[in-house]
Amino acid sequence: MHFSTVEAVLEYEVKEPTHFCFNLEAAQWPTQRIVSEKLELSPPVIARCFEDPHFGHRLVRFDAPPGKLALHYKADVQLLQQYHDPNLEEAPVRDIPDEIFHYLLPSRYCESDVLCAAAQKMFGELKPGVSRVRKVVDWITENITYRPGSTCSTTTAKDVYVQRSGVCRDFAHLGITFCRALSIPARMVVGYVWFDEPPQDFHAIFEAWVGGRWVLFDPTGMAPADRLVRVGTGRDAKDVAFCTYFGNIELKRKEVMVLEHDPRPARVVRPREAAVA
Repeated sequence: MHFSTVEAVLEYEVKEPTHFCFNLEAAQWPTQRIVSEKLELSPPVIARCFEDPHFGHRLVRFDAPPGKLALHYKADVQLLQQYHDPNLEEAPVRDIPDEIFHYLLPSRYCESDVLCAAAQKMFGELKPGVSRVRKVVDWITENITYRPGSTCSTTTAKDVYVQRSGVCRDFAHLGITFCRALSIPARMVVGYVWFDEPPQDFHAIFEAWVGGRWVLFDPTGMAPADRLVRVGTGRDAKDVAFCTYFGNIELKRKEVMVLEHDPRPARVVRPREAAVA
């Protein structure tokens, strides 16, 4: 059993009346339990909180007047230990549940149709199952360089495959794309996790549907995937943005802090620079 205290501070300069939608709060998810949490907005605004029926995101929407805007979110979250059989098998497409089927399809940042030939050439002859997904993860870790600033908000999995560099969301997009090209449902997961080297930030990984369940993978190798406090789940980065706004604003400050409380020995992970989700 594992506990984390997560915290996010965001400050904006709002230049005109703007509508915001934030996705910062820990998700109500079977693999984690929110022990306590608090969200503060300054100046006080009339906010509407609701849960997205498709992805389970806990969203906060409000109108903000021109001026300074600050958000402070803090939560204590208990993560449940997960164990997965190393021999989990892939499901035939005909047996994939209807509610999961759309995670097989190409999406804005994950062009699995475009990279299908490459995925089949590299991984198509491998034994199907969770071991093949791990081979996909290993390939990304070994061949894609983690380089902050090398990509932008419009970079796709194909772009990352060609230029061989990116940040955590790009690593996740490529993993998702390869899996879908192999007829394995896959989706993006974002949240809070502690890294070996600060500064902390929001982090993106992915999960694949094998053995009738979702299994998490982090191609960056920055942290154990099962220690991520889940905030958002979706087809790609388009579905899991921490802030969506309609107006003219400037981000002045972003700080993410994670403190782990874990009796287990820490797993050694390869140090990398902090992720940018």
